Amino acid sequence: MPKKTPPKQENKVDQGIEKGKKQLKDAIQKVTPGPRSKGPMGQGILALIIFLILITSYSFLAGGKDIQEISVSELAQNVSAQTVESIVVKGDNLDITYIDGTKKTSKKEEGTALSTTLKNYNILPEALATVKIDVKNDQGFIYWVLSLTPIILPILFIIFFIWMFSKQVKGAGMQALSFGQSKARMTLPDDKNNRVTFKDVAGAREAKEELSEIVDFLKNPKKFLDIGARIPKGILLMGAPGTGKTLLARAVAGEAGVAFFSISGSEFVEMFVGVGASRVRDLFDVAKKSAPAIIFVDEIDAVGRARGAGMGGGNDEREQTLNQILVEMDGFEPNEKVIVMAATNRPDVLDPALLRPGRFDRRVTLDLPDRQDRQEILKIHARKKPFAEDVNLPLIAERTPGFSGADLYSLMNEAAILAARENRVTVGQFDLIRSIEKVMLGPERRSHILSKKEKELTAYHEAGHALVASVLPHADPVHKISIISRGRAAGYVMRLPIDDRKIQSKKEFLDSIAVTLGGYVVEKNIFGDLTTGPSSDLQVSTALARDMVTKYGMSEKLGPIALEASNGRVVFGQGVDDKEYSEKVSAEIDSEVSKIMQEGMQRAENAIKKYGPLLDIIAKRLIEVETIEQKEFEDILIASGITPKRKQTGEDGLIIED
Repeated sequence: MPKKTPPKQENKVDQGIEKGKKQLKDAIQKVTPGPRSKGPMGQGILALIIFLILITSYSFLAGGKDIQEISVSELAQNVSAQTVESIVVKGDNLDITYIDGTKKTSKKEEGTALSTTLKNYNILPEALATVKIDVKNDQGFIYWVLSLTPIILPILFIIFFIWMFSKQVKGAGMQALSFGQSKARMTLPDDKNNRVTFKDVAGAREAKEELSEIVDFLKNPKKFLDIGARIPKGILLMGAPGTGKTLLARAVAGEAGVAFFSISGSEFVEMFVGVGASRVRDLFDVAKKSAPAIIFVDEIDAVGRARGAGMGGGNDEREQTLNQILVEMDGFEPNEKVIVMAATNRPDVLDPALLRPGRFDRRVTLDLPDRQDRQEILKIHARKKPFAEDVNLPLIAERTPGFSGADLYSLMNEAAILAARENRVTVGQFDLIRSIEKVMLGPERRSHILSKKEKELTAYHEAGHALVASVLPHADPVHKISIISRGRAAGYVMRLPIDDRKIQSKKEFLDSIAVTLGGYVVEKNIFGDLTTGPSSDLQVSTALARDMVTKYGMSEKLGPIALEASNGRVVFGQGVDDKEYSEKVSAEIDSEVSKIMQEGMQRAENAIKKYGPLLDIIAKRLIEVETIEQKEFEDILIASGITPKRKQTGEDGLIIED
């Protein structure tokens, strides 16, 4: 008999199965939803694609075996010719294996045994005895699963698709129903991970004293109520950005051990009228159920702006939200156990109804920290940072006047980043010094290479600032000069005030204007030309001169009169007043500003002409080393016969000339 076997028939089947599996896997990976694949329509299409891939792959796998089906008569002929090795009976299906390895299928008559069927085709018993016949019972669980899978699988898929779609629609409906609910974030009293106390807030001593009474009332209200005292319902925290308003509000809740609800003013307002007021009602309802509690509204000026200022109609969404806040704070249903705290850096734009007694009774002002407060803040931010032995936090506090708490946090973080970037395990004093300048001006731009002429021009420009600052009696002393580009500045001079101060005099302003114009004068007189370098200096000095005339009453001609307010000249209830003075006064203002600028430039010219050799020494040293620190600069001044100003402490207004 022929023994020829088809070339690797079984391997071909296996390869087809593996190929189908690989295609299925690749297809599923291609349609796997990413982070933005959301919504019922996108998920439904995805499920449909996966289902079609499964059906296609199943058909491919089923047809990949390529098994021929023959009739019973042909099977009888093969058995008679003794070419059949074995027959497996599965119900009415026959799996036939030939001696040469070929596999075929066939079907017998229903309800008739295979031996009977073959005898009807006159198959001799001797020929039938050479064939191995195996009968398998296909009436079990697996048989029914395999039989019903093609029917049940599509039904299950349809049911899953309908359930998923209905769930999405239900979620959208619930979201629509909860549209008017508050989005406030709640911090429970026992949440130790997010708890903040007064120990975590450095500085702000007066503010903490004011707020400690609120904490005492929340802990022991009976002491106040028995004596007839009524605790303030609202506390307004006012201060510059980064001074710790939100941190103080969290500290009050942490000290009192009460629930803390925090929300931003902008989260109340939506495009649909009435939603903001609904959220306000829901927020106060939830807070009353959790009383005693604190509601903190950050940036309340987003909804608390003065009504009738010419912006928006009388029935717009913002005003409805504000009206609801006013009613909830002191309306028909007074509540003694819910305290409202709010924060803003624009108290001048708030509606007067918010600030009256019974609403925001107390207004706590947070100023920029002084030197001692900055040192305490630095200690708090230094808790988890390994410092080198040369770190001097008092010196860093002294060199960061005008920094807010947020600025000091950024300073400490930048110092740690600089140390980690250089693969060091401790933070050194040099890292802290560099981070001060990085926070103020931005990172160094050493790739910004100046030409020889530009470098010389920049060196003389910065030397002009430093020279004028060193010889004028009321100018702040110089701490550093650099011609290394930082941010948008090609160079800079760092000046710090001699003493702690909260106010500035006219003489200090005039000297500051002269120092600012020092670079302009050097370019004009030394190089005989002007560049775009002093543009920022001119803007700063002109703005200061105009403020002297219009805000501070420092003009001899116009006298003690304030012609401009510091709030953008918005008169509440009367719209925006573009000009509060006549054209004649406007011309006099321009004349006085020009006079102050000319006098400042003349004083800078006199100083530069008198100390011309010193200017050359400073500029040449800058070209050589690019940066001059305070000690080296003082040595240069002493060598030229000038007594340097000694820096004691400083906190108000770090001045930088660029």
